[in-house]
Order: sequence, then structure tokens, then C-alpha cells
Amino acid sequence: MIKALKLIERRLVKPRLRRLKRWRTVNYGDIRVHDKDHLDGGGRTSGLDYLPLLRDRGAPRQRRVFEWCAGPAFIGFALLGYEFCDTLCVADINPEAIEACRRTVATNKLDGRVAVYRSDNLDEIPAAEQWDLVVGNPPHFADTSPSELRYHDADRQLHRRFFGAVGRFLKPGGMIVLLENNAGSTAETFRPIIEAAGFSIVFVHNCEGRRTPYPRIYFIGIARRGEPPPAWASVAN
Repeated sequence: MIKALKLIERRLVKPRLRRLKRWRTVNYGDIRVHDKDHLDGGGRTSGLDYLPLLRDRGAPRQRRVFEWCAGPAFIGFALLGYEFCDTLCVADINPEAIEACRRTVATNKLDGRVAVYRSDNLDEIPAAEQWDLVVGNPPHFADTSPSELRYHDADRQLHRRFFGAVGRFLKPGGMIVLLENNAGSTAETFRPIIEAAGFSIVFVHNCEGRRTPYPRIYFIGIARRGEPPPAWASVAN
């Protein structure tokens, strides 16, 4: 009985209460981004470390960036707002996160520069989409938070499906740069998944060689196996 009540609370009561919460905003450059607390998986804070990472590597402005597992798309809108890219594509499975992204697009009159898709991983992305750079702050943990969409990736299936599909959308010479968490993984956790999908790790930034007992973000830069990565991705860092 107690289990049933907890399940009802988690699946019915909490989602309805969350929808009653007020929207908040944060500005990145000239872009005002809409969100709610429960939609943020860390993009609003640690996700902004993409900006110094790309700047310090000398990455040029990208024509089109995609944010995977976008939530309210803090990372993507920050890259757009601070002129790291010309156009943006974002996707998430959560309809409330998609509502947040569409509010941001409407508020800032970004219809011609930003495409928003509700998608289970990459399943609903149109075949015409082609990206120069893919970024993302996906769920980091395979063994904790099983009921929390923002954090849990059982057996890394979300990552496996992503790497199995992303090659269709990545332009020649394109890069994938993912934000991960050392408390849940190391870069070596993902190497077999990445290589099985025909990609290679080009760089790792800020990663310990073991899982840490505290949150510590790190980045993995990934390119197609056999393709020379862009010069900025090859910089020692």
C-alpha cells in the first residue's frame, strides 16, 4: 500500500505540483532563457563551463550546434547568446522542458535561428538536420536516482542509443563534446560505447582516472574514427 501511494505521488501528484511553479529567467548575452528549478540538471551552472572550454581551445564560431538532453537548453542558448554559433537545434523528451525552450524562442524572437524538437533521444529528429558541434549534459548515473529523469541512465542505454544514431546528423569534421560527472563515470566508462559506434575520443578535460566521491564535471571530445578532428579539438589542454 505504501509503495502504491509513493508511486502515485511520484507519477501524478508531483508532476502536477511542478507545473504550478512559477517560471524564472536567466540572461545569456541578449537571450532571456526560461526555466523552472526541477528542469535544471546542472546546465544553468556547470553547463556554462562550455564557454571557457571552447574559448581556451580557440574553437571558431560554429554554424549549427545541437544540444542533446537539453532541458531548458541553458548550454545551447548560452552558446548562441555569446556568439559561439550562428544557429541552434535543441531536443528533449520532457514536454515541460520543450515548453521552456519554446518560451525562450518566442520571447527572444529566435524562430529563424533555433529549432526545438520533443524527441526520445534522437528518434524524432528530422533527417535534414546536420550539426557542426553537438553538446550536452546527459544523465550521469547508472546506479543512482532511478526515478529521476535528469540524472539516471540505466546501463548507459541513453548514451548507447545516442552514439548509435548521432552519426546520421554530424557533419564531416564535426565534433561531439559531452559534459559528464566523475562521481558517476570516467571517460573510460564510455570508451567501449563510443568506439563500438564508430567514433574516437579526441580529448578529455578535467577527468580523474577513477570515480570520485564528490561531483566533478569533465568533458569528452569525440570525433568520427578515421576523420582528422578540427585543430581546436586537438589542442593539448
